[in-house]
Parts: sequence; structure tokens; C-alpha cells
Amino acid sequence: MDLFGTAGIRGSVRTEVTPELAVAVGQAVGRDAGEVVVGRDGRTTGGALAAAVEAGVRSGGAAVRRVGVVPTPALAFASRGRYGVMLTASHNPPGDNGIKCFVDGVEYDRDRERVIEERVAADHDPVAWDVWGDGHEESVLDAYRAAVVDYARGYGAPLDDLSVAVDCGNGVGALATPAVLRDLGATVETLEGNVDGHFPGRESKPTPESLTTLRRFVADGDVAFGIGHDGDADRIVIVDGSGEVVHEDTVLAIVAERYVRASDAADPVVVTTPNASARIDERVTAAGGRVERVRLGALHEGIAAVRKEGGTVVFAAEPWKHIHPAFGGWIDAVASAAVFARHVAAEGIDGLRAPVTERPYRKVSVPCPDPAKADAMERLRTTLPEAFPEASVDTAHGVRLERPDGSWLLVRPSGTEPYVRLYAESESVDDLVTEARAVIERAVEGAS
Repeated sequence: MDLFGTAGIRGSVRTEVTPELAVAVGQAVGRDAGEVVVGRDGRTTGGALAAAVEAGVRSGGAAVRRVGVVPTPALAFASRGRYGVMLTASHNPPGDNGIKCFVDGVEYDRDRERVIEERVAADHDPVAWDVWGDGHEESVLDAYRAAVVDYARGYGAPLDDLSVAVDCGNGVGALATPAVLRDLGATVETLEGNVDGHFPGRESKPTPESLTTLRRFVADGDVAFGIGHDGDADRIVIVDGSGEVVHEDTVLAIVAERYVRASDAADPVVVTTPNASARIDERVTAAGGRVERVRLGALHEGIAAVRKEGGTVVFAAEPWKHIHPAFGGWIDAVASAAVFARHVAAEGIDGLRAPVTERPYRKVSVPCPDPAKADAMERLRTTLPEAFPEASVDTAHGVRLERPDGSWLLVRPSGTEPYVRLYAESESVDDLVTEARAVIERAVEGAS
């Protein structure tokens, strides 16, 4: 049974993330825990699914602490020293929901996820009636917001003269980011700031297309920049003063460089994913750090691996999702908003972007039947390096080639669709994509 994807369990509430599944997952989590914090985003199905998770946790023998409607990072914050379950489908449509599991502020790793999958498949009975756990309400938002404010004050400059627009997309980021920025001194204009599980203002996923209103507001108004969140506030998108979306890898490179420069570690490490741009490596290296890559959805595992070897992780991120290790081990777009705003106050958004080399970027999906993926990728481990002999090769997470001019490409199989994904970044990106795609198509044809 494969329940977990790269971001917990997620899917339709009618066919996948059902109340029955929520009870089973809650019970599986409860068997390990003494106390489990349960929270949810603003989706209309969240209350029923949270109640189902609570029933499972308590019948699994653990106590439940209900924190209500909160951002996912606030739930993770509340799970420090205990377990946590968040009901959220993040940026998915309103008919979906999902389940994310935490322990001590960190998402479950693959080993813990497999245990949950095995227990759900085994369909265990509840524990004895006289050892079921209790349930109580608990508040976390005030403490979480205050902690973010205190943490962000260690970076950049005060926000006293800064005006920021925040598009919450009717998600639970509205309960945290505007208040945090105001507490830091900013003037905040909030868009789509009412929590509504139907997401009436825009789709929950923040993209250049869905953020049209924010982009226009920033371009026509008197704010320094804009912030867009998804439904549970684990994603952040930055809009510059002209209303253009700043590339997610540029945002990542900016924050990573400043964490490395601020660190007193002998070997500061930034953990990111294979599809992340070489511009991150360039800025981190310039600041005196190094980059380690880990599979998509496994930043927490990458952090653990670096720490096991004695390294110091100062920042971890994949596009749109950031972990601030000095603050906590969870993905946190509220903390990102606060820290990035402080850096904007110190240097201006144009000043932050100036050192970052932004080459043209493309992502292409090449059709490939699921049964042919393994053979195609095995062929590509040989044929792609042969086609680009000047490039260094990394096959840990697909096939990633880095060329001497700073351009790069990554080829990896999709985990959910019948495609092989090609990511490429180069001053001549169209030529690079054309050449690489031809190699990929030959590999797929030979594997089919």
C-alpha cells in the first residue's frame, strides 16, 4: 500500500482521503504517541476529517490536542516534543484534502511512513477501551506568530518604512503572515484575507496566472513587493515592485546566500533538490558554503543526512518551500515571508536580485509509459553524458548534468504521470532542450 506521496497523503475526499482512511491513519499514529496535536486548514471537509483523525488517534491509545484552523507550519511548531497530524491538501483544489504527519516538528520520513502504511493495510483493532486517549483544545497561533517575529528580527533590517502586499488566497496564511509582518513594523495590504475553503478569490496554487490581482495591485500601488501563499502557507511566491513574479530559484538563492554569510559554521550547507537551479550553487559557493541535493519531498531527510555526517545545515529548500533550521525543522512560508521582508528592508528587492545570474529556464514533459521508465532512465545514464561530454554527471536523483558555462539539465521520471521530466537552464535553453529531448525520446523508444 502506497499512501504517501512527496507531501504526505493527498487526494479526493470522496475516493482517497476519506473519513475511513483518516480514522485508520490516526489510529496508526496514535499507537506510537503519547500526545498528538491535530490541526487543519480552512477546507470545508477539514472539520469532519480532523474529527475522524482524532477518533483514530484516541482509539490508538494517544491523547489529542486540538489546535483548530491553523497554517501547517503552526501545527508543525506545536508538534515539537510530541506528534502532530495536519489535515491539508495545500495548493490542491477544494474537493481534495490530505494528511501530513509530524514528529517533534519534522515531517515523517519514509521509514515512519511505511510503518503507517503497513498498519493501515493490516486494519488493526482499537486498543482496550480503558486506555483510549483523551482530547482537549489547545491554542498555538499566538505563540507561533510571536516565535516567528523573534526569529526574523535576527536578519536584515526593521520593517518600519516598508509596505508589503500579501495575497493569502483565502488560505490560513491569513491567520499568520499579515500579523507577523505588522508586528515587525511593516504596513501590510492583505488580499483574499478571509479563510474560505472554497477558495473563491483564486485557485489555491500561487502561480503567475492565479496571482494576477496581486501583481496588478503591486504594480499600480505603493508597496515594495508582494507575497503569495497557498492554502496552508507552506509555499511562498514573491512579486517584485513592477508586478512580476520573481523566479522561485532566485528567491531560494537570495535567502540561501544570506544564511551562509550569517553562519559561523566551518562548513555551512544548503540542502535543495535536483530540479533547483545552478544559480543557487553559484551564490552559496560565493558566500563560502556548499550545496547538497536530495530527492523531491525529502528535505528533512537531507538535513538529517548532513547532520549525521557532522555538517551544519543553514537552509533547506525546494522551489517555493523553505525550511529554516535555526527556527525549526518544518517547511515554513510565514517565516520565509518575515525573513525575506527584513532582507528587502535592508537591501531593496533589486539589490537582492542583482548578484543572481538568472538564465532562461524550461521544464518539458516527454511521454513515457510507466513500465518503460526504469529502462529508459537506465539508458539515459549512459546516453545523456555521451551527448554532453563536457558536463559533470550526478545520477543520485535522475540524471543531472552541469556544464562549465553554468547551464544544467535534469532528467527524472515522473512519480505520478506517464512522463519523463526534463528541466533545463541555459542562455540557449531552447537549443539545449531540443538536443536533450532527442536523446530522451530515443531512450524511451528503445525501452518501450
